Amino acid sequence: MRREGSPWQGLGTVLVKELADHLSSARMRVLEMLVVLTAFAALYGAIDTIRQTTAEDPFILLKLFTVSRSPLPSLFGILGFLIPLMAIGLGFDAINGEHNRRTLSRILSQPIYRDALLAGKFLAGLATLAISLLCLWLLVVGLGIIFLGVPPGGEEIARSLVFLLITLAYAGTWLALAILLSIVFRSAATAALVALGLWLFLTLLWPMLAPLFANLIAPQDPRYVLFGLPTPATVEWEQLLMRISPNHLFGEAATSLLAPDTRSVGTVYLSQLQGAIMGSPLPFTESLAIAWPQAVALIAGVIVLFVAGYVVFQRQEVRA
Repeated sequence: MRREGSPWQGLGTVLVKELADHLSSARMRVLEMLVVLTAFAALYGAIDTIRQTTAEDPFILLKLFTVSRSPLPSLFGILGFLIPLMAIGLGFDAINGEHNRRTLSRILSQPIYRDALLAGKFLAGLATLAISLLCLWLLVVGLGIIFLGVPPGGEEIARSLVFLLITLAYAGTWLALAILLSIVFRSAATAALVALGLWLFLTLLWPMLAPLFANLIAPQDPRYVLFGLPTPATVEWEQLLMRISPNHLFGEAATSLLAPDTRSVGTVYLSQLQGAIMGSPLPFTESLAIAWPQAVALIAGVIVLFVAGYVVFQRQEVRA
């Protein structure tokens, strides 16, 4: 049977309804308070450290994201750890929740195709994350101006905005994964546990397992071991395996943007250091070129996971 009309009919309705539900839900408020309070604690420590140690620096705003003070990590580190929790919290019951409430068949009986329903739920979650991250970014910039008394420059704003977009792509990866699991598993609790398990595995365990697998694929060369040097093939395999983790991709992309003196996020070759003044900042375009492969990988991850969820959802049977 050939369907009639646009497959995106009703997309706006689903998007507005889901966005309103997210922004008014108690779950979202708890997640937002967790991120904001932790971020404020890290920001307070960063501002105090910058006041004591930084004399003149053209990138004061960027240091608000990268400077840490024990026992708290930097704001950038906190975002990398907590943003997946927000994304998973928004998406783990997106579809199976409709199944369990027996409302999915009622929604699809309206002039709304599955395409619009799934895309609307994903875009609503992404818009919620974008609003939250933008508000947090404005708070960081505003508090930095108030407490440090130094207005940010144009390059700082550009770098931090691109960092904001990469953070949104990172959040979108986990949101797409959570929605995919909500389609595969009918139980919301199972979907949440699997999503959190994958998050913990890729964030905490994979960095420890990747060097072991790299050493199995490309064993250490005794000639390099004799001089206490790492084997280039082993290092390259380790970096390749580490980039399976979205957290690692996000860390590499963010470091190249927030630390302007970063010249490489992988293996550093002598050709990259020729004519370079160590410690001098790179132009914004060159830092963006370094972060570009990781940003593209995160966006590709969002697309692949969303398409996988779309295919599975289209093949599922929906009963009244």
